Amino acid sequence: MDFGVENAAWLEFESPDLSGRVTMSISEYNEPAIVNSGAQNPVKTKAPVKYGNVYRLELNDQLYEGVRFGWIHVEDFEKPWTITNVRLVCQTKPVNYKGGFACNDDMLSRIWYTGAYGVKLNLLQDYFGAILMERSDRHSWTGDAHTSQAAALVAFGNYDFIKQNIVRTAHDDNGIAAYSLYWILSVLDYYRYTGDREALESFIGNMDAKIDQGLKVYENNLNLVFMGSDERLGAMFENPNCDNARFAYKMLFLQTCNELEKAMKSIGNENLAQKYETIYQAKVRQLRRQENWSAGFGMQAMANAVNADVIAETEKDEIFQQYFADPVQATDLSPFNQYFVLNALAKLNRYDEALAVIKRQWGGQIELGATTFWELYRPEWNQILAPNDPVPNCQTGYTSLCHPWSSGATKWLTEEVLGVKPTSPGFKTFAIKPHLGRTLKWVKGEAATPYGAVLVDIDVENGVMKIEVPDQTVADIAVPKVEKQIAELYVNGELVWQGRFIPTANIGSASGDNDFVWLHSVKPGSYKIDVSYKGKTPPFESPPIRYAARFVGVDSTTSGDWQDKYGQHGFVFFNHSKLHDHVFHLPAFVDTILVRNEGVGSPKDVHWAFPSADSRALKTGRQEGGLGALSTQNPLPCFQTFTVDILSQDDADYQVALYFVNWNNGGKRQAV
Repeated sequence: MDFGVENAAWLEFESPDLSGRVTMSISEYNEPAIVNSGAQNPVKTKAPVKYGNVYRLELNDQLYEGVRFGWIHVEDFEKPWTITNVRLVCQTKPVNYKGGFACNDDMLSRIWYTGAYGVKLNLLQDYFGAILMERSDRHSWTGDAHTSQAAALVAFGNYDFIKQNIVRTAHDDNGIAAYSLYWILSVLDYYRYTGDREALESFIGNMDAKIDQGLKVYENNLNLVFMGSDERLGAMFENPNCDNARFAYKMLFLQTCNELEKAMKSIGNENLAQKYETIYQAKVRQLRRQENWSAGFGMQAMANAVNADVIAETEKDEIFQQYFADPVQATDLSPFNQYFVLNALAKLNRYDEALAVIKRQWGGQIELGATTFWELYRPEWNQILAPNDPVPNCQTGYTSLCHPWSSGATKWLTEEVLGVKPTSPGFKTFAIKPHLGRTLKWVKGEAATPYGAVLVDIDVENGVMKIEVPDQTVADIAVPKVEKQIAELYVNGELVWQGRFIPTANIGSASGDNDFVWLHSVKPGSYKIDVSYKGKTPPFESPPIRYAARFVGVDSTTSGDWQDKYGQHGFVFFNHSKLHDHVFHLPAFVDTILVRNEGVGSPKDVHWAFPSADSRALKTGRQEGGLGALSTQNPLPCFQTFTVDILSQDDADYQVALYFVNWNNGGKRQAV
């Protein structure tokens, strides 16, 4: 049974006359699920519990988890019997949509709502959490909640609940250095949207202590524990202190100091504002004095540098080309991390490229059947999976398909495409600055504020904007040029712009720049803006998808007789003659090979001894017979993959061949 959408639920059915024996299953994908250890029932198949005529699948103490698919397995029966009802019993916190988003690109509209729905589904009784297909981390840590709360700000405006979760997670960073910084950014997000000065001031001591600790991490290279789910950030927990992760943390720290300094100024706390500005300026000067200041930066570190305003205006184009122009490079394994990349692309004024990345990252998931966003995702999965197929387990182990902290695109689309952002705490003043780029013809929606929704409806093809400014607020409205010229603007039928401002009621002034005509200090009310455009918006050409490595193909015939075809420069055979006896014959251009998280010291590593006459036996020329393998530490959480790094200083292309044998036909699956 496909219930069509992921739910926070349990499965049950009714039967007045069940005869025989049944089991039941649930899953997020199209076959019964098996998750990692830590769950009360890792195998999501079990006999139901009978309550009168109701048969309920009970897999954990809370009963519910993330469910889309359900099964009733009839094991045996003695006589015909009847199922009178099948249902998911769903629970979710009652939260209303106060925001919305739509545009002429239906996929972007679906992405906004899918992100919002994923957050809504995971609002537990008293905090932001996760209805993971049951795993041990069903609550959100300090850092995880950052993007979930960000999406909730624009979609639901449930400020009291967001504040409650900020309080709950105030000291709950799971030992992860970056998570404390994300918590501060969440506080600042909440303050910008609500203007709750009392709450901001109540958090000052905590934030200041987190900055002091962050400075120690920055200066002393203390353990980061985790920086992100991506090979470039240390591949989850395997190597979290690699250079790119270190620099990513430092840039995140600078961004936090920069934003915290502005917040302190807004409430007149000059001492703390000066403290954070001094830290920020000193570290930026120290960084920029280095000739190759960004050496060792990966894409994620540079995204954080852009968000921290570390780069100069004159560097933007060069940095974009080096770090973000390639859509493969600009796509993170983690949708959580992708949110910060989107923010950087907005600061680089690369909105078309950002929209392309959104459709590649979040749209690709929807194309595979997602109704909530996933913990991890690679667009390349779409080449080998059918919709709703099980996805590969990644460095986190069982990959959650309902991950609320993967919903950052929802906030980004509201703030950057619809264009609604507060310009003073609590939306007393705000800006409407839409970015439709070269691909969007219209966009409309609502953005939640403490004073009611801001309504925006923009059609640049027909030159019409409709805006509603809530009571007790003042807006600055940017009319997008979309690379055309604006000859005239009429507001509610009155001419207000003809190369200069023509004074009219309810609008303080107007001005123009390269990208917009601005209407300043617009008072509350409803406005219809007619735009007279000249010229044509040029088309956007999406850059091609290219990979650094080329897939050569699959060879299903060569086995133990490999010597004439593969490994002529060198080879490695793991567990070849016995367990933990690896055969290394490395070429000169390979420095070393590192393996992380394989099942060493457990029965997961394997060696099969069998007659050398078996054609699958690998022959090294020195040792005949035998076959060995590395394996993951499945079902241990976060150890359900292993990595093999081939380290070389040689700047040249070589072929790498991998040899796999399903020796005992054990029904194994693997993903490379």
